[in-house]
Amino acid sequence: MGYDVNTIFQIAGIGIVVAMIHTVLKQMGKEDWAHWVTLIGFVVVLYMVASIVDNLFQKIKGVFLFQ
Repeated sequence: MGYDVNTIFQIAGIGIVVAMIHTVLKQMGKEDWAHWVTLIGFVVVLYMVASIVDNLFQKIKGVFLFQ
């Protein structure tokens, strides 16, 4: 698989950036914006994971000839 470490680092990087932005916005008193940033970060990571899982299922179908 070509996702080995790069995808893990991308997800971790997104998490760190979202956490920093969330903290800054919360300190500024804009908690609603902070929650939106967290939600958008979660959706981006969820989309990345969903595409990886979809690719995994396609490979499993190819191995067991379910196509």
